[in-house]
Amino acid sequence: MRQAGVPGEPVGFGARDAEGSAGMTEFQVGQQFQDKENALLSVKTYSIRRGVQYKVVESDYRCYVGKCSEFGNGCTWLIRLSLRQRKGIWEVKRYNGPHTCLASSISSDHRSLDYHVISAFIMPMVRADASVSINVLLNATASHYGFMPTYRRVWMAKQKAIALIYGDCDESYNELPRWVLGVQVTMPGSIAVLQTSPVRVGGQLDESKAYFHRLFWTFPPCIEAFRHCKPLVSIDGTHLYGKYGGTLLIAIAQDENSNILPVAFALVEGENAESWSFFLSHLRQHVTPQPGLLVISDRHNGIKAALEAPDGSWLPPVAYRTFCIRHIAANFALTFKGKDARRLLVNAAYAKTEVEFDYWFDILRSEDPAMCDWANRIEYSLWTQYCDEGRRFGHMTTNISECVNSILKGVRNLPVCSLVKATYGRLAELFVRKGREAEAQLGTRQHLSTNALTSGSSSRNHLSFSLARWYNLAICKYGTYHSSSRIPCWRRILDMQRRGCAIHGPHD
Repeated sequence: MRQAGVPGEPVGFGARDAEGSAGMTEFQVGQQFQDKENALLSVKTYSIRRGVQYKVVESDYRCYVGKCSEFGNGCTWLIRLSLRQRKGIWEVKRYNGPHTCLASSISSDHRSLDYHVISAFIMPMVRADASVSINVLLNATASHYGFMPTYRRVWMAKQKAIALIYGDCDESYNELPRWVLGVQVTMPGSIAVLQTSPVRVGGQLDESKAYFHRLFWTFPPCIEAFRHCKPLVSIDGTHLYGKYGGTLLIAIAQDENSNILPVAFALVEGENAESWSFFLSHLRQHVTPQPGLLVISDRHNGIKAALEAPDGSWLPPVAYRTFCIRHIAANFALTFKGKDARRLLVNAAYAKTEVEFDYWFDILRSEDPAMCDWANRIEYSLWTQYCDEGRRFGHMTTNISECVNSILKGVRNLPVCSLVKATYGRLAELFVRKGREAEAQLGTRQHLSTNALTSGSSSRNHLSFSLARWYNLAICKYGTYHSSSRIPCWRRILDMQRRGCAIHGPHD
């Protein structure tokens, strides 16, 4: 049977022979392979290692014959493989080797190094991380084989590897409705809204078929968890890198311990007013019905149109909108070059008081008044922290990048059904891990969040000793600590008994 070693290589490939030459283990009559694909993989890999070319003389479902490209010109290399029908395996029936010609390949590429060979080699890397870049795979292939394949060939190899590991991209769309239905049956409360487009053949509507258009989904633990998170949600979209592209829309929440939680997803054709309306309407209906909710996003026109929809479900006072300062700063940098200008704008945005904001804004104005004019075209409540009325909870950016990297890493490269399955599996792992952490915390009689305890302990010690010169500390009642800054208009109250912390300002 097929021998162990690197996939597609007879045992001993790359090793020195008994005489110490650069020869490699040759094929043997009677050597067997699991199927034709593995047999051809071995022949191609052998030719690549040798740096020689061969041509296919015969190839069908029962037989495969290859000869050296220099056959008849001094080289007699030939291999014949046949199917043993009773066992269903392929076997070397005839072999004339090794090559008696010299390695003739002086090119940086090799004809036999096709995407099938590359796919077999990169399979373990893709299985470990589906998001591994083409350049990384290309360099690994070149280092292993000694030839530099084209970028497109490696891309095709990766697509084949993904299909073998996670399923075919086309079939994945057919599998998706069945899998979603199965989740809804086994996990009551799961939400999945599938939109399809009609299929027309010759101008006639084919009602037996439909194209995938959009999918919104979320799971019961996400819906329940959001009720205990801060009343804000970050929304953003990320491009998919699969065969048909598309965009994954995500809504992200955060709890008091700064844990990031994706609460809803949507697969759409791209970011536009219609796709965002589809996502946000179902997000509001199924996950975030709470009044006074804050939405943090970029300035995409599709999001703007969806949030300003006539139904008013995302308009004040029912909901509020703010911009991600990272996106604001990126747009600002397109007009005004220089890191200092961008830094000044970000510092102004993060300012917690009007006094602090004016300080940074005055510096920005001294650099270039046009910078302030640019910023003034955006309503302050949309991008500054001091005008957010406390709704941001200090969150000035969307968390999409961190979420994708920590929880959804690699899913953008998967077929659609595998992508949806990945969100289910990784969220299940997340809730199990966090559930165990919560049980351990309650077992130690810790009823406050870790952040609250840390903040409380730090505040008491810090205020009592190292910051005595800056604050006047007054203990009003057991467990409640008030600290008043010398700088007017800012006051912090930490109530350990009620398990809460509040920041008030401005005041006299």
